[in-house]
Amino acid sequence: MRISSRWAVGVAALLVLAGCVPGAGPTQPAPSAPVATPSGPVIGISQTPGFEVDRPQLPPSTARPDGFTDAPDGGMNGYLKQAVQWRTCAERYQCASIVAPLDYANPSAQAITLALARKPATATPKLGTLFINPGGPGASGRNMVTFFASKGLEQYDIVGWDPRGTNASTPVRCFDDSRTDAYNQLDSSPDDDAETNALLVGTYEFAKSCWEHSGELLEHISTIDTARDLDLMRGLVGDDKLSYLGYSYGTQIGAVYADLFPQRVGRLVLDAAVDITDDDTVIQAMGFDLALGNFAAWCARQNCSLGSSKDEVLKTITGFLDKLDAEPLTVDDRKLTQSLAASGIAGYLYGGIPAWQELSADLQAAIGGDGADLLRSSDGLNDRGQDGRYGSLFYSFPAIGCADSKDLGVVEAERRWAEDQKKAPIYGKYFGPGYTCALWPVRSAPQFQPTGSGAAPIVVVGATGDPATPYQNAVTMAKQLTSAVLLTYEGEGHGTFGGKSSCIDNAVIAYLTHGTVPADGTRCQ
Repeated sequence: MRISSRWAVGVAALLVLAGCVPGAGPTQPAPSAPVATPSGPVIGISQTPGFEVDRPQLPPSTARPDGFTDAPDGGMNGYLKQAVQWRTCAERYQCASIVAPLDYANPSAQAITLALARKPATATPKLGTLFINPGGPGASGRNMVTFFASKGLEQYDIVGWDPRGTNASTPVRCFDDSRTDAYNQLDSSPDDDAETNALLVGTYEFAKSCWEHSGELLEHISTIDTARDLDLMRGLVGDDKLSYLGYSYGTQIGAVYADLFPQRVGRLVLDAAVDITDDDTVIQAMGFDLALGNFAAWCARQNCSLGSSKDEVLKTITGFLDKLDAEPLTVDDRKLTQSLAASGIAGYLYGGIPAWQELSADLQAAIGGDGADLLRSSDGLNDRGQDGRYGSLFYSFPAIGCADSKDLGVVEAERRWAEDQKKAPIYGKYFGPGYTCALWPVRSAPQFQPTGSGAAPIVVVGATGDPATPYQNAVTMAKQLTSAVLLTYEGEGHGTFGGKSSCIDNAVIAYLTHGTVPADGTRCQ
């Protein structure tokens, strides 16, 4: 998952167990109405709380993102009758592209392109297709196919796809690379009116650029749209029921699918669950505070140079971050700011204990004046390559997250930030106020809490030390989805299936291959 202080919810550019970590999902506010232009002060942009009160009202956009294509003849039937033409790519894998309606309510108007990858089954009897998603929102499912832990699942064709708005599937476009760099240099946890104005103006300009370069794609990029794409793909590969494994934000895709198409649910595994409730008692920042505290306690036990106790280590880290607020570190021609360092530290927390040794060393280096590795970690979460170019994840993440959330405007975002800091004193502070969705130029999709009523049994997996999707999310998801059972991993890191716990792996494989539903409440180490 990737986390961005810019909108204070999580995603992931890294992916589990192959040295990576699955993506996370939207857990915070979204869209709004008229806003002052950035030519003047923007403090107090909205003084009257109300739904979508601060959303910019911008001129129509004529943008046609890459992947826009002509709709097939015959309305929805034209999409349902298309053939998936698989071709060899990357040696053992196959690739294909299909078309889907931009707007399922008007399928004849505009089509978009979806890109898929497949690892063909190597064992019999075949069980059909297992669709996989790494989360984000915005991480690449096609790439995930190349490192997905498929041992024990050889009877499945493993298919990953880039969801609409991402990567090779009609991606969202916003700022160019240099402007994105400048945007990421802003202080995401402002301390005064000048920093707040700068953040509001920068966020407004960012959202405006997404509208100008992506246009109506932003209006049809919600998880509801993606769940419909998933059902379209299920039908095109010839499966009567959906088999699916999603990490982090991918659990939201699965939960929404179960609600929209309960009779088509076959076997669904939802690992590192996001919040699908309307309850903000547990926020993402609490997960990062917990994980950072667990790291600090471990570091002290290892006699690391950051401190001899958990509290001392945390004090060293927060003292370093607070110093960066006024004195960022120079890294070549860039700056490691407080915001980038905080997200860089979070990047290591995704990997759990195996990444902690490296985090300890890189923190020591940064405190000594060398912030290159922390900046590199932050770049990974922001989908910024070493060549300075940004991937689509940085842009698709807010576009999808804001489509899936609701907000009460800028003033409410600031109130929530104050509340967040009480719940999570460290990351609740450094994540800053969630201005992005409050200033997003597109209305959010209909909001609902999925229950999957009528679906076959669903397996929800949660880790007690997950930084990006707190364990409580898995507990509440398993309760809200009426047919779900909960599998708990008592350990660290984001995302569990695929090598962290043989107990979890065996239970998931038995469920996917034989339909054996694990006992609700099973706990593994």
